[in-house]
Amino acid sequence: MEVAAVAMQMKGAARGYGIKTMEVRWATTKDYGKRLSSKLKSRRIPIYISTNPSDINPQDLRELCTTCNHSCHRFPAIDHNGKLVEAVDLKKLRLALSHSSVLVSVFCNLQDAVVDNNQPEEDPPSPPLMGLGDFLRRVTPLPLHLPVVSPSNSQLVGFGRAVSDFGLTASIYDVMVVPSLRRMGIGKMIVKRIIRMLTNREIYDIAALCSANERLFFKACGFGDDILGSTTMMYTRSVSTDPESDQMVKCAG
Repeated sequence: MEVAAVAMQMKGAARGYGIKTMEVRWATTKDYGKRLSSKLKSRRIPIYISTNPSDINPQDLRELCTTCNHSCHRFPAIDHNGKLVEAVDLKKLRLALSHSSVLVSVFCNLQDAVVDNNQPEEDPPSPPLMGLGDFLRRVTPLPLHLPVVSPSNSQLVGFGRAVSDFGLTASIYDVMVVPSLRRMGIGKMIVKRIIRMLTNREIYDIAALCSANERLFFKACGFGDDILGSTTMMYTRSVSTDPESDQMVKCAG
């Protein structure tokens, strides 16, 4: 997937990471041959990328988790089809956001986030070439020169966050993109933005907590096996109700 970068940026203080930015970009689907329908091959949409925590509505983020079938903890309750049976706890989600070091959110117009798979496919015409002026006319109404795509009037379609000690290490969590906009490079863009904000703080020991299915994605983003051969181990139990006992019981979330 490709992202053609023509950007508008707003800079300011950002939680110790140097800059806070917003960008409006084109997200474009690459041609993957028979693996994608003609509708997806021809998609080219403007998206809004934000690192401003105030742009994220926790309720919208919980809905995004449900749409992406993404759990924010390691022991989700799932049904026999592998679907989550309960949404993430909103109170805990708000708390997690407030303690995250980097938050990246992606928005697009509602009509661009929906693909109608019931419509018959047709061979799409070749899209016309667009210059900078064409791009700005689509995303910027005159005479106000404000982006059409923004958190206030668009849908949350992508997200990622990082937690750091602000000195040495950081970990990336909860990278997700709505299914209808996958294979457009948006997830990779989220990870790159997180990495850029961390490395601007001279934090280079960055880990990604991911499932086996996500390993190839993070490898494409520049991640690899730990040079020391270590692996992530998750603490899976909570303290027993007996204060004198060192026995543990498994925690479900």
